[in-house]
Amino acid sequence: MLPTANLHLRGLYDTTVEFFALRSPTLSSRAVSSSSSHADSDPHSRTLTPVPDPIAKLTQECASLRERLDAADRRQGTCTCFSSPGSNMLSVRRELEDTRKELVGAKLEVSKLEARCMMLEKSLKETRDLLRASSPDKIPQGPQTGNHRNDSAEEDELDNVDEKVEEEATSLSSEEQRAQLKSEEVYMTRTDSWSGAQLLQAVQDLNSEILQFAAAATELCTFDKKAYPSSSKATNQAIQDTATRLGADLARILSTRDHSQDPMLVQLALQGCLSTCVARALLPFCMGFPSKPDSILSQIYAHMYMAEPQPTSSRWRALTHRHIHTMYPYLNDYSINELSETMFRWSSDIIFIAGCPTTDRLSLSTRDGLRTRFGDQIKRIARTVSNLAQVTREEIMSTRFDIIAIENESNFDPRRMVDAFGDYGTSRGDILITTEVGLRCTTRRDVVDLNTERPGGEAEQRLLLPPKVVLDSVLDFMEPK
Repeated sequence: MLPTANLHLRGLYDTTVEFFALRSPTLSSRAVSSSSSHADSDPHSRTLTPVPDPIAKLTQECASLRERLDAADRRQGTCTCFSSPGSNMLSVRRELEDTRKELVGAKLEVSKLEARCMMLEKSLKETRDLLRASSPDKIPQGPQTGNHRNDSAEEDELDNVDEKVEEEATSLSSEEQRAQLKSEEVYMTRTDSWSGAQLLQAVQDLNSEILQFAAAATELCTFDKKAYPSSSKATNQAIQDTATRLGADLARILSTRDHSQDPMLVQLALQGCLSTCVARALLPFCMGFPSKPDSILSQIYAHMYMAEPQPTSSRWRALTHRHIHTMYPYLNDYSINELSETMFRWSSDIIFIAGCPTTDRLSLSTRDGLRTRFGDQIKRIARTVSNLAQVTREEIMSTRFDIIAIENESNFDPRRMVDAFGDYGTSRGDILITTEVGLRCTTRRDVVDLNTERPGGEAEQRLLLPPKVVLDSVLDFMEPK
């Protein structure tokens, strides 16, 4: 019974070695002579893809198994007379079981290697076809059956293809990285699409547009204090609304003075009306956005501006502002219309309480009259404000620009503002209104704290264009009422 088991085991071993010899040319020299001669004499044997280094390891294990089997045979022939049959049988049985387990493991490993080899061949073929389609002159052709090239040449050619595939993959990865960096370059760098001088000129042009509107509207108005009863409901409502918007002092002066001879105060009030509308429209994070979510975004940006480096907060501000307009594509038109209507409403109330009679529907003391005469000009001013909002939020990364106006009833500070009538006398009194908006630049100086390793620093402010205001002393230079 023992010789029969050895014969079966040896046959199983020969079959396994023959299988490995067919799969790998490097193993054929170590196989048994019968298997080698049979493989060489078979004319229909096909060239298979060489298996990598794990096959050599398996070959060594098979050779070790064969030596162990031969040793078992020798022990059976020489030691039978000295050992008991039971112990010899148990020893051979244990060796046989160990050998079977090792062969099963070897078969499993070979199956895994074959599957992986097939997968790699498929992937290599797809990659080669893709590269051949993109650049057929540079990619070598793959190995073909019957081309009589030796295995080393095929391996060299495959290595060249693999190297070219890796180079192409590295090149594609580099291109993707460069494209990603280029898409973020406008936000991560401190390069600005607008310079400070360009923005300053735009603000000055805006002030000129406001001045032209106020002068033209005042020129077309006729003022008569007896045109309406001073205690009428409409008059009281207009005075109250103007006092809430622009201050009680200005509303009182406009409603009590006679402007028929010198309407200069009405023109200054119209300038201040539009300037205040502009400054308040540019104060939120996103112009025209609802107040509650806009307040949250403003708080987030203010905290981020002091806690993160300048490029980081600027990038977040630009991305957030841009995506808000992407999600709400009609927000820009809505904000322009709302700002225009606010300017019409505030201006008509000023002209009305100054004494311009409401003779018909097209009178300048009504919104319809102002819209008919100055609709295009007001729309142009509102559109300029919207463009300035986009520029200051999205296209300037190195610093932060704010368009400012001084609220009424504040103390005059020559370091932060300019008196519009300062050349005619000493500046004194409270501020009535801002007639021209100003431009302020705020730059954060980033310094890394060595203890916490977090960025810190202080915000440096520069007043590029001080706002122009009108004080109570302006009444001294006008004709008495």
